[in-house]
Amino acid sequence: MNTEDGARYSAVVLGGGDPGDPFAAAHGVSVKPLIPVAGVPMAERVLAALRGSGLIGRVAYVGPTTPALDAQIDLRVTDHGTLLSNLEAGVEALRGGVGLAAGERVLVVTADIPLLTAEQVRDVLRAAPTDAGLVYPVVTRQTCEAAFPGVKRTYARLKDGTFTGGNLFVLDPALIGAFLPRLREVLAARKAPLKLAALIGPGVLLRLVTGRLSVAALEGRVSALLGVKARALVTPHAAVGTDVDKGSDLALAEAHLARPPGS
Repeated sequence: MNTEDGARYSAVVLGGGDPGDPFAAAHGVSVKPLIPVAGVPMAERVLAALRGSGLIGRVAYVGPTTPALDAQIDLRVTDHGTLLSNLEAGVEALRGGVGLAAGERVLVVTADIPLLTAEQVRDVLRAAPTDAGLVYPVVTRQTCEAAFPGVKRTYARLKDGTFTGGNLFVLDPALIGAFLPRLREVLAARKAPLKLAALIGPGVLLRLVTGRLSVAALEGRVSALLGVKARALVTPHAAVGTDVDKGSDLALAEAHLARPPGS
């Protein structure tokens, strides 16, 4: 499917999870994305937003499904146990069969952001720089708290503002082999400060923790670290960074969905 600007997208939806997750078990489902939000499983809401955007061709879904989800999925992929393994498996599934067209990019989205809308998906894809191998949307704290009063998120203070990360990103699938090994290395070091400092650079890490690192400088360091051009996309859509991880998140999402449109 071609978009208005000539870009082309498929999607990988990450719907796996820990089968022993007490949050999922408390709601009578096997994994968190199948928890109903206002009567509809959150994964089903995410898939509806992708399909409704009109900009997504095929959808590969990684994780357990239901008949209602299957109706919106092109490729079902078994949960491989970790986020990066599931990402890789989803992209490989898209490459199989009819394959990915030249220049086609992949939108990767977690299945636990039920407040995402089709309009927001369109806006993010149209705003994403086309010259980057990895585009990662971020949302300001002010935007999140204005859209969802009382929301609890993890924020990073940068020179340009205070941000939370989005739960979706855009990548060039041709480059996934280049940056996944390095990304695994960074994630493996995230709880080992000295190793993480060695990877990121102690000066960069110090500026990050003291709030003196700019978005542009962070983009440059991430690009160098992963070996691909990476860009942050500041989006005005708080739903992109608002996942449902616990009971209070679920209550917030249901209260928002119960509000009349435009209120």
